Amino acid sequence: MAENDTVIAAAKAWAGEPLALATVVSTWGSAPRPRGSHMIVHADGRFEGSVSGGCVESDILQTAAEVIAGAPFQVKRYGVADAAAWEVGLPCGGEIAVMVQPVSATGFDPELFDRIAEARDQGDALTVTTDLSTGHSDLRPVETGEMFVNRYDPPRRLLIVGAVQIAQALAALATTLGIETIVIDPRGRFLTEERFPGVTLDDRWPDEAIAAWRPGPATAVVTLSHDTKIDDPALIAALATDASYVGALGSRRSHAARRERLAEAGVEPSAIDRIDAPVGIDIGAIGPSEIALSIAAAMVGAFRDKSQ
Repeated sequence: MAENDTVIAAAKAWAGEPLALATVVSTWGSAPRPRGSHMIVHADGRFEGSVSGGCVESDILQTAAEVIAGAPFQVKRYGVADAAAWEVGLPCGGEIAVMVQPVSATGFDPELFDRIAEARDQGDALTVTTDLSTGHSDLRPVETGEMFVNRYDPPRRLLIVGAVQIAQALAALATTLGIETIVIDPRGRFLTEERFPGVTLDDRWPDEAIAAWRPGPATAVVTLSHDTKIDDPALIAALATDASYVGALGSRRSHAARRERLAEAGVEPSAIDRIDAPVGIDIGAIGPSEIALSIAAAMVGAFRDKSQ
């Protein structure tokens, strides 16, 4: 999960110090945080991450302190049917199970954080399996017994083609969502740090840039330039990858013409069908910010579908 990046960073910063790791291993109903969510706790009380958005963190901090002090790993369950659930503040109707294990060779090996970070940097997924009878996590699958499998996907990434006004709003929104954002446009007057602060700028021709970024299931590509010389090569390059979402700005009429051009360029109809056009969820959007919102919603939905 992208939200676990801060936990991984904290684990690396606190390496060698007494730590415990809390992980959501099961959810039912309207649980506030999904399975796989982490919270790392330092012996001095500092922590990073969340397992319930604030509902049970106080209780988890106490359990983590006990585990750091030498108590065995624990799996704690919280739900509205239990009196304790109200005491720790979980009245939302959901239920969760949280595993708390030491960050050690017998629990969650500190080396695993490095392996997860390396995989994410390379754009790869990594799976860690935990034996729920011992609390030991490993890259090797557990042969027998009850286990928890956590898949760490590579960071979500958005490639925006066309440094236009909608791109400015979309880049800002994607950044707040924790999505790495790259704006691609060979037109230097459009592609400036003043217009796109805090994101990566790529002035290569779109097909070259997209090939270099190697889109995968954690990547979305959106073309916004309204210039066929820029958008079409980008779409051809994106459709040759397994990017989870490919969207293109334009009306239904302009997309019909786009389909013809791409077909003439040799793109298979099934590949062209992958393009979300007009781009985004139909919310009656007016103006760059609302259009950006509709695109972001469609993109996040595609990411979710790929991760199921």
